[in-house]
Amino acid sequence: MTDIVDELQWRGLIALSTDEDALRKAFADGPVTFYCGFDPTAPSLHLGNLVQILTMRRIQQAGNRPLGLVGGATGLIGDPKPNSERTLNEPEVVAQWVDRLRAQIAPLLDFEGPHAAIMVNNLDWTQGLSAIEFLRDIGKHFRVNKMIAKEAVSRRLNSDAGISYTEFSYQILQGMDFLELYRRHGCTLQTGGSDQWGNLTSGTDLIHRVDPEAEVHALGTPLITKADGTKFGKTESGTVWLDPEMTTPYAFYQFWLNADDRDASKFLRIFSFRSHEEIEELEKQTEERPQARAAQRALAEELTTLVHGAEQTAAVTAASKALFGQGELAELDEKTLAASLSEVPHVQVAELGPVIDLFAEVGLVASKSAARRTVKEGGAYVNNVKVAAEDAVPAKEDLLHGRWLVLRRGKKNLAAVEVTGA
Repeated sequence: MTDIVDELQWRGLIALSTDEDALRKAFADGPVTFYCGFDPTAPSLHLGNLVQILTMRRIQQAGNRPLGLVGGATGLIGDPKPNSERTLNEPEVVAQWVDRLRAQIAPLLDFEGPHAAIMVNNLDWTQGLSAIEFLRDIGKHFRVNKMIAKEAVSRRLNSDAGISYTEFSYQILQGMDFLELYRRHGCTLQTGGSDQWGNLTSGTDLIHRVDPEAEVHALGTPLITKADGTKFGKTESGTVWLDPEMTTPYAFYQFWLNADDRDASKFLRIFSFRSHEEIEELEKQTEERPQARAAQRALAEELTTLVHGAEQTAAVTAASKALFGQGELAELDEKTLAASLSEVPHVQVAELGPVIDLFAEVGLVASKSAARRTVKEGGAYVNNVKVAAEDAVPAKEDLLHGRWLVLRRGKKNLAAVEVTGA
């Protein structure tokens, strides 16, 4: 691999660095032990977290050792939100979420070989720490004037909500994490999002106060923005999670497939592990033939395989094709079909009725008369079969897995009907 700093820059993954030249030298002298932290404030990681995990993966592949920290302690508090206090979750819930997040991170890092990853939990060095020890040994190194100047804190101080001492002290806990990992594992680099920069540098500052000769670094990745102004990692149905029970592999695949052409190049560089040459070729294809969506298809297949596995990717790819008449709907398993149909307009009906009624009810057309015109013009399909008669009524035998009909108007307009009384 080329110099890892150059690689990260080419991919647009460096927004902030404590000292880029010193970091470059550290990597050259390597290997570097580094960490990134993930707080269990939800039962799953999301696409924003995936940026950090894949950045860790890249740095590891360049010959460095990652420490994946899931914060069993910091997750009990949560870093300061922009506008309000976090709801504190019960310790038992946080402990369960720790296990779930560790299970999501682990497959994306390499735990064998000379640069094997290690999973750590900051509860290990905080749960036995008394308040007096914390204040004497750690708190004395922090200056309140610097703490309140941190962006996340100052924003809350200037809001109506204010900030509790609990969330105010979060940066001390994160700083202590870096110090502990520096002592225990020789960790000299912390990575994270640029919105966490104040928390990242609290660690480097603490280590320098304790050990003035230490050479430690922080690296912040940019916040991912979308060309249309909407928030990255969000869809109309909400956050895109890594847990397949919270965001189905089909919906995950569709998120990448539906990416704006203007975002395709940026997403390829940030998320794909293809070579520079392959990415530049996909960028060229997207510019010359945007309708082919080459970059989006490549992203969808690569990322779905990475997160959910090749078998799930094959299933959702087949479903994506079958819904648009390029495969057999009847061959899709029930779970994949249900997941794919949840992403299109759908209605539930107690019993089957005429096709024109179903098309109007699900909203594929504005009225029954419009449905009749669609049938007459040859643009109405039920389960990919063209509807020939205006008075056609589907039979129970037509229901996929005894429940669904897939309706299509023309080539691209899809909807689904679930029959609950069949």
